Amino acid sequence: MGYDVSFHPINETEIREWYFDALDNDEKINALVREHDIDDFYREKYKKVIRSGREIDASEVFDVTHSFRVAVVQGFFRTYFYTRGSAFTFLIEQKPEYKKYLKPWKDILGREPGMRVHDQIIENYCGGVYIPPEQVGPLIEDYGKDETLKAALDGIFSEGNIAVFLKALNFAKDGGFGILEATEVVEPNPLDLNASVSYSNLYHCDTEGPLLYSEIAARQIAEVIEMSNARQANSESEDKPKKGFFSRLFGK
Repeated sequence: MGYDVSFHPINETEIREWYFDALDNDEKINALVREHDIDDFYREKYKKVIRSGREIDASEVFDVTHSFRVAVVQGFFRTYFYTRGSAFTFLIEQKPEYKKYLKPWKDILGREPGMRVHDQIIENYCGGVYIPPEQVGPLIEDYGKDETLKAALDGIFSEGNIAVFLKALNFAKDGGFGILEATEVVEPNPLDLNASVSYSNLYHCDTEGPLLYSEIAARQIAEVIEMSNARQANSESEDKPKKGFFSRLFGK
């Protein structure tokens, strides 16, 4: 999968206050910025996200509009986590029984969203599943004792990404938060992490995930170069004229 996936620790009160209440109240943004000591640069980014949220039409899809923006807003306030190509959405697509750990938007909002909603990742720049605070602890515990769940998660969060996902879950558990998943909130550049970009606060992205992505990319590039060099060496060997039987016999 080619998604840049991020995991955003946030509870349902914060979802309402930081995003949905702010849609109707400019002063709410100013109060939150002062309360959480958000600097001027990110205050302006925050305001742009809210302004764009006000222009969303009911004919659009909730996951790629409001849900995505909630994830972006979360990153202005606290740490979020990154994995390349690993998402809980991919697990429930394979094993729908694990939806038991999730909470749909109609229950988070206490009403139907009034828009089409999938409650999972469907494309780039999209909100994903929400694991509510009351399910974060059980998910961590079940991972430790349920071999079927562990194998499924390890398969989805491969290449070491399971450590990042568990780190996000434990961060959420310690803070009493849920986890909102999203794609392309942050887009690390694996060849130059300083050139990475984020719709949110890039500096709030935990570094373990991007560093892992960078290491994997460097290893894959090295493997490609090694394979290319091997093919070239074989090609050069095949191009050399081969001595015939009589040449070898008479030493010519």
